[in-house]
Amino acid sequence: MLLKLLALFTLLLSSLAFSAAAQQKPNVIFILADDMGYGDLGCYGQKLIETPNIDRLAAGGMRFTQFYAGTSVCAPSRASLMTGLHTGHTPIRGNYEIKPEGQLPLPDSACIIPEMFKAAGYKTGAFGKWGMGYPGSEGDPIKQGFDQFYGYNCQRQSHNFFPDHLWNNQQRIVLNNTLTEQRDYAPELIQQQAMTFIEQNKSNPFFLYLAYTLPHAALQLPAADPVFEHYKKKFKEQPKTIIKDWNGIGYQPQAYSHAAYAAMVTKLDNYVGEVVARLKKLGLDKNTMIIFTSDNGPHKEGGNEPAFFNSSAGFRGIKRQLSEGGIREPMIVSWPGKIKARQVSNHVGAFWDFMPTFAELTGQILQGHTDGLSILPILLHKGQQQQHEFLYWEFHEDGGRQAVRMGKWKGIREKAIKNPYSAIALYDLANDPGETKNLASAFPEVVSKIRKIMQNEHTEHKDFPFFN
Repeated sequence: MLLKLLALFTLLLSSLAFSAAAQQKPNVIFILADDMGYGDLGCYGQKLIETPNIDRLAAGGMRFTQFYAGTSVCAPSRASLMTGLHTGHTPIRGNYEIKPEGQLPLPDSACIIPEMFKAAGYKTGAFGKWGMGYPGSEGDPIKQGFDQFYGYNCQRQSHNFFPDHLWNNQQRIVLNNTLTEQRDYAPELIQQQAMTFIEQNKSNPFFLYLAYTLPHAALQLPAADPVFEHYKKKFKEQPKTIIKDWNGIGYQPQAYSHAAYAAMVTKLDNYVGEVVARLKKLGLDKNTMIIFTSDNGPHKEGGNEPAFFNSSAGFRGIKRQLSEGGIREPMIVSWPGKIKARQVSNHVGAFWDFMPTFAELTGQILQGHTDGLSILPILLHKGQQQQHEFLYWEFHEDGGRQAVRMGKWKGIREKAIKNPYSAIALYDLANDPGETKNLASAFPEVVSKIRKIMQNEHTEHKDFPFFN
C-alpha cells in the first residue's frame, strides 16, 4: 500500500512538473483586423473613432511605425503572414475565387504558422475569416494545423455580417438570417467561440488566431446597436437615401456610413478589450504575447469614406495600392513583464517576419525557406536585431503592381503585367513619407537596384501567373 501511495505521489509530482513546464511556454494571440488603415486607431493619431482598449495595448507594449502587410488585399496578404514568404514567393498571390464557396487552397506542402505551434506542443485555434481554401480542400484550416476553427471559410461570404451560415471546424452551422430578418451577427458569434477557446485551454499553451472581419465592408451592425447609436449622435450624421431594397448581391447599403464604420472599429476594439480582460481573469496575461495588426489598408467599399477619418494617416493610397496607405499597417505587440511599456519602434518589418519570430519564440527549426527575419531581439531587447536589405511586394489586380522598400527608398511599378520593364517611380520615405515627389530621374542608380530586386524576387506561379 505504501509503495502504491509513493508511486501515485511520484506520478503527481511528475504531472505537476510537466504542467508547470507547459505553462512556461507563452501563449500567443494574433489579432488581425480586416481592411483597417494605419490611422484608424487613437494611438496612431485617429481623432474621430474611439479605440481605448487597443490604445492601452499599445501603451503597455511596443508600437511599430514602419511595419507592412503582405500586400494590399486579403488572401495573398494572409498567405504571406502564414507562410513567412513575400508575395513573390507565396503559394497564394491573389483572391482566386472558387464557387460556390471558398478560395484557391494553400497546398498541403505549405508549412504555416499553426503547424509550427502544434509541433511545439500548442493547442491552436482560428476564429473569424480564413479565405485560403474551400471547405474540405487541402487548404481547409483544420487541415492546415488548426485544432479548432469557427467563422467564415470564404472571404467573399464574409462581406455579409449576417450570413446564412458559418463553419465550426468542418460542420456547416445554419444561422437565423435572411435578407429581411437579420438576427445573428457573425462577429458576436465568432467572439463568443474565441472566448470559449481561451477558457478551455487555460491550462495549455495555445496559439489563437483572431482574424476579425471588422471593419471590412459591408457596413453592417445589429439593429439599435448602442455603439452605432453613439456615433450617429456624435457625428450628427444625416441618413443617406437608400434607393431600393438590398437583393443580397454586393454590399448591403448603409444610410449612416460614417457612424457605421466608426462603430465597427470600436466594436473590434471592444472585442480586444474582452480578450485582455479574460486573460487577466484567468491569470494568463503575463504569459501571453498579443499581436495586433491589419491585413491591408482602408477600403472605400460599401459607402465607406476613408478620407473622412484620415484612415491612411496622411499616407498616399488605400487598399489595392502598393503606396504606403495600402500596405503600411498599425502593428502592436504586448507581453506584460517581457516587453517594456510605451515603446515606439521605427524598425522596418513585414508580415513574413512573424514565422521566424514565432520559431525563435518556441524553439522550433523552420521547415523551409522564409523571407522573414525574427523580430524577437527588438521585442525583448535581447541580442542583435537583423535588418532587411529590402522588402518586396506584388499585386495581381489592376494591371499588376510591384514595389520595393530599400532603406529610405521606395520604388513602385504600375501596369507591370503588360510591361515588366516599365518605369519605376522612386520616393524618399525619410523626407517624403506621403510619396508626393518622384525622384527616379535624379537617382537612376537606386532605380537600377530596385529593378533588379523586382526581377529577382518574383518567381512565376502556375495558378497566379504575372508575366507569362
